[in-house]
Amino acid sequence: MPILNRAAELQAEVSDWRRHLHENPEILYDVDDTAAFVAEKLREFGVDEIATGIGRTGVVGIIRGKGATDDRATRTIGLRADMDALPLTEITGKPWASKTPGKMHACGHDGHTSMLLGAAKYLAETRNFNGTVALIFQPAEEGGAGALAMIDDGMMDRFGIDEVYGMHNMPGIPVGQFAIRKGGIMAAPDRFTITIKGRGGHAAQPHRTIDPIFIGAQLVGSLQAIAARNADPVQSVVISVTKFDAGTTHNIIPEKATLLGTVRTLSEDTRDLAENRIRQIVEGLAAAHGAEASIDYYRQCPVTSNHDAETDHAIRIATDVVGAASVDANVDPSMAGEDFAFMLKSRPGAFIFIGNGATAGLHNPAYDFDDEVIPFGISYWVKLVEQRLTD
Repeated sequence: MPILNRAAELQAEVSDWRRHLHENPEILYDVDDTAAFVAEKLREFGVDEIATGIGRTGVVGIIRGKGATDDRATRTIGLRADMDALPLTEITGKPWASKTPGKMHACGHDGHTSMLLGAAKYLAETRNFNGTVALIFQPAEEGGAGALAMIDDGMMDRFGIDEVYGMHNMPGIPVGQFAIRKGGIMAAPDRFTITIKGRGGHAAQPHRTIDPIFIGAQLVGSLQAIAARNADPVQSVVISVTKFDAGTTHNIIPEKATLLGTVRTLSEDTRDLAENRIRQIVEGLAAAHGAEASIDYYRQCPVTSNHDAETDHAIRIATDVVGAASVDANVDPSMAGEDFAFMLKSRPGAFIFIGNGATAGLHNPAYDFDDEVIPFGISYWVKLVEQRLTD
């Protein structure tokens, strides 16, 4: 079946919403204007219940179908969109480019929010389902654990959510296609800061120093042994040192070096292995050279792991929208992180990629969301609701 006619009719209106949000990006939890825009639209649509301030600035809208009651005797599914932007300065030159230097929607959350609003308008008009839909508009996906904040605020129990589904646009996948897989689809993106304390001195007398740069340089190479010689070769792990800060000038060996980096894994066992080995390598190398070392290791969101049955549902819905040939049901996982993972640990569900064509990559200052994606996203959400809530 093709996209819904009503979704196609809504495209121009939803595009206007999307471009308004793109012009007015907000960061992390400071999405007050975006949340107010979302809540106002939900009120216009006649949504049954609107809750604001969930997880600080999140919004949840409730739509009850024809067969639903407010005693929660029927099933409730959650649909999630993220609202926050990134700390980047946009270079697209589009008429709807960000009006705020240093902030832009470089990950397409403006598109995600607008597509879910479009689906909300459609579902509030038709209510052609038995059960309840919870429309989840989340702040602080970009490193702020907004999903966890909403869960910790009692969202899942408060609204009786039984299943939860997410969607993210993906440059490089053509518009009109979807991609998904069972199990780990996005990585756990942890990060570390390593501090090496040596003994500084003159560069002409290295024997009287404990050189933290020399130790740090060895450390950069040694960390790669975790992927090459410690982890199971079929289990993905990426360890990247992304910043090396040491020294002040040519002829001084410094007292200290600091290394920053990330660890990305697709299983909790590999995640534990990587952290343990990093700690052992850091401590061992520092001790071998007579230095001191400390590590600040921060676990961000877990692996985004799709549940089997719910992934099957998502594949079936995507196939209804675009046809089997345009659905990749076993896409390669991404080593980027996604805090929808917290919701998938709280409830069964599935996370799907929707094609965004040939635009610049995510988190790139030249990125833009393609408004031609909108009817496909709305159709997916609507059909998911109507088919999951048929009994």
